[in-house]
Amino acid sequence: MGRGILLTANLPQLQNLIKRDPPGYKEEFLQQWNHYNSIREIYKLNPDEQAQHFRELVSFISQVATCYPKETSEFPTQISSLLLESYAILSPDTRKTLVQNLVILRNKDVISSIELLRSLFPILPRTTSPTLRSFIRKTILSDIRTANLRSKNHKLNRAVQAMLFGMVERGMEGEVVGNKGKFKASNGPIPDGSTTHNGEEAMWAVILTKELWRKGIWIDAKPVAIIALGCFHPVAKVQSASVHFFIGSDEDRADSDEEEDEEVDVRALHHRREINKKTRSADKKLQKILNAAKKASVILNKKHNKPTNAVNFSALQLLNDPQTFAEKLYDILNRHDKRFSLDHKILIMQLLSRVMGVHKLCVLSFYTYIVKYLTHRQLRVPAILVALAQSVHDLTPPDAVTPVVRKLAQEFVHPGVGSEVIAAGLNAIREVCKRQPWSMEEDLLGDLIEYRKSRDKAVTAAARGLLQLFREVNPGMLKRRERISQGKDASMGLASGSQPLPFGHSADAAVDIEGLSLLEDHLQKLCDAEGVVLGDEEDEGAWDGWDVESDSSDSDSDDEWINVSDDNNDIVISDSEDEGEKARPKPEAPRRISTLATTKILTRADFALLNDLRIQEASKAVENGGGSHAKRKLATLEANKKSVQPGEQDNSFISENDILGPRKKAKADYAERMASIQKGREGREKFKSNKGKVNKEVASSSTNREKARNKPIMMILSSGAVRGKKKASLREKQQKLRRHIDKAKKMRR
Repeated sequence: MGRGILLTANLPQLQNLIKRDPPGYKEEFLQQWNHYNSIREIYKLNPDEQAQHFRELVSFISQVATCYPKETSEFPTQISSLLLESYAILSPDTRKTLVQNLVILRNKDVISSIELLRSLFPILPRTTSPTLRSFIRKTILSDIRTANLRSKNHKLNRAVQAMLFGMVERGMEGEVVGNKGKFKASNGPIPDGSTTHNGEEAMWAVILTKELWRKGIWIDAKPVAIIALGCFHPVAKVQSASVHFFIGSDEDRADSDEEEDEEVDVRALHHRREINKKTRSADKKLQKILNAAKKASVILNKKHNKPTNAVNFSALQLLNDPQTFAEKLYDILNRHDKRFSLDHKILIMQLLSRVMGVHKLCVLSFYTYIVKYLTHRQLRVPAILVALAQSVHDLTPPDAVTPVVRKLAQEFVHPGVGSEVIAAGLNAIREVCKRQPWSMEEDLLGDLIEYRKSRDKAVTAAARGLLQLFREVNPGMLKRRERISQGKDASMGLASGSQPLPFGHSADAAVDIEGLSLLEDHLQKLCDAEGVVLGDEEDEGAWDGWDVESDSSDSDSDDEWINVSDDNNDIVISDSEDEGEKARPKPEAPRRISTLATTKILTRADFALLNDLRIQEASKAVENGGGSHAKRKLATLEANKKSVQPGEQDNSFISENDILGPRKKAKADYAERMASIQKGREGREKFKSNKGKVNKEVASSSTNREKARNKPIMMILSSGAVRGKKKASLREKQQKLRRHIDKAKKMRR
């Protein structure tokens, strides 16, 4: 074989030979390398000239770059700079080829992941090709996921997070005009291919961060900080995408890169099978597709078996400085009140209220702002009422919430509105007072609970719920007949002197974490088993008798009364010795205060272990006959354990159904009706008529004689047979009678 054929026109064969023997074909490669450099310089001046040949050379060098690493050391930098600097003038095929070859170089470990991502991130918001955009996006996600597969690649994560943070931060100082949240056009020249003027760069940064969070690759505070910065971006769509991440809405699922296949249309497959030619291979192929679709649907249902509108609770907890975050959100909401649409304002209200509720923050200006939206004619008022209720907590000053409750009563609870409006108003007031009972006025409460006598079911349920709430939290605000109508619990509590504490007061000062001594004993056992010293126990023993000594000194200094203990055990007022032992109260052991919290930083795993230890102790107490108190304690601990499990943190948040209350069944749409029909067909045979087929071996319909019996009389009167009988002559009637007589005689034989 002559070497003349190994020129430009035969690059695939040369590529094959170079991979087999790199030193033997180094001269041919250098010839192609010099040719590539010449074509690259020409291509910079005139991209339309020899574009196809340039793409072939780039693909060829990318495949054999590992064979000659020294000669091709500048090749990745040349491709990357050509993409970034001349992206606008490159043809779509050339862009795709250069990006694909960069990925090939990364797969061959010619370049690192950071170098690849630094080239792909600027291209992603600038490309207009859906195919190339999808390819770049999948490449970025798969590369980061692969790097963090076995262990976290902190170096790569920090570099990528810095790039994403810069993409969001670059558009923060832009000036927005109009009501659609777009940047104002600058007077100076716009850089070639710049996307900061419309927020595309920040939008893609938010989308990628959300996708990496959803896939569980990034679950720390840094991606939360990137999306939190996006909540303050001037462009409205970047704000909306960032807010949807925190409130857990399903609207952003369209942006997520779903790896599952699309849902198979089973009905279309069966229809196609009936039309096409019937063969065994086609039947097997159809059955294989149906089995795969069924298996995929089961996996998908298990994966997405989550409640709708589930709140991203962990992301809210990882916010850095939530008070400043909430104040900035309110500042944006108040400053751009006229520019934002109602839906966008409600989104920000929902996020602000959830942050206030989770972290127990006080942004008092928010209650002044939201008052103007509390009218029954306001669009989407249930969502606004939900945001109001979620923003209130036990640390919210009652003076700030009382005007809001009064406004709700004036606008929603009066005879001039419908029953649904009254029910929504009462439910909203109940949710607010559940979180801050001192925001209710006594006279207003008396007027509101009178609606329990209404004839409407929703209004009655809402008023009774408000009445029951105050029977539990503050029965002193109710009249006596309203307080004791349910039972004696509310009145007995007041009689015993147990009054609810005013705002700002706490029952007992926090001295210790309940059950922390159990965790300390458990860790001590583990340390003893391993031969490690947990801490110095001598100091703890020195404090054992301190409380006892201080109590005795105080009692000695008291000159008025002296408590004398009964040491004579013979004086027992009882008939038996057993009852005497039961009558003597056992002295309570002094409560042990653990010092573990002062020597160790407790993590989430420690608190989970602490909860398990408390449940074990409560279970032992129940088994040993601890009584109803031990059973209630065990039930409370188990309920708390369930409430903190992942996917169930949104129980503290309310929905619009909680505000609207029970309603009459609304008219179902087409999808709901079809779902109800399909549900009713489960577990029964296919709907069909069994007439004429019940007692027959061969399936057939009824006879014409049987069908004629069920015809309407008016149809029979106008039929030809009946009209023929009416018009028959005397001779025809005689012949018909004779035939009938002859037939009857034959039947007797």
